[in-house]
Amino acid sequence: MPIEPYRVQAYNTAKQSENKMHDDTVAKRFGFSGGLVPGVDVMAYMMHQPVTKWGRAFLQRGLIEARFVKPVYDGEFAELTAEESNGVLSIEVQSRGQLCAAGTASLPVSAPAVSIADYQEVAVVAERKPVNAASYEVGKWLGTTPREWAGEAATGYLADIREADPIYAKDGLGHPGLLQRVMNRVLVDNAILGPWIHVGSRMQLLSAAKAGDVITARAKVVGNYDKKGHRFVELDALVVGNGNTPLAHCHHIAIYQPREQAAA
Repeated sequence: MPIEPYRVQAYNTAKQSENKMHDDTVAKRFGFSGGLVPGVDVMAYMMHQPVTKWGRAFLQRGLIEARFVKPVYDGEFAELTAEESNGVLSIEVQSRGQLCAAGTASLPVSAPAVSIADYQEVAVVAERKPVNAASYEVGKWLGTTPREWAGEAATGYLADIREADPIYAKDGLGHPGLLQRVMNRVLVDNAILGPWIHVGSRMQLLSAAKAGDVITARAKVVGNYDKKGHRFVELDALVVGNGNTPLAHCHHIAIYQPREQAAA
């Protein structure tokens, strides 16, 4: 059965963010034409077609991977196409005639067993300091401030990502894009970052989040390296609901110190 294309008018939810890569003026210093719509929100757009196809089962045990290739800009239309082959959806996001993100989604027969005891629960740093080599040392465990999206915050989030699927309101479920926002908090809650860019994620859902769940992440830094003048960090994390329910196993990649481009 063909997968319906999905079209969404992108919205930059992060204009007032501390991450000035979402600010038009700063983004231009890094070679972009305006503020970037957050990668976690582009990834949320990419969840629409798998949820349409698999419904609640995807929210309970779906697997999704995404790489962000080019920016999606505020107000521009994002056109999403999905093709199925052997039970795997290949998803592409195009905007302004360019490929902006690509990824895959699938529905494993069952959610893999993940032990919460393997992921250390730590508090966020007592005082955030400007990001440096020690902020995300390989092997370090990082926590997040607890976040919850209940009531108006839950419906407001769905409006921000332009998601109209009734499954969330009908079943009182949290959108998995919220878990990606918590993954970003691992970086933001533990250091004062300059402009930075989320470049890719893999998320294996383990349980359907409920609207109003208190969500935290327990993350281990598994990579910190320089590539083409950019400083990258990679995280392996368990996103947890209400302190005891594993919601997702995530691998998160970000450029935490991008190379600046000289003004043209």
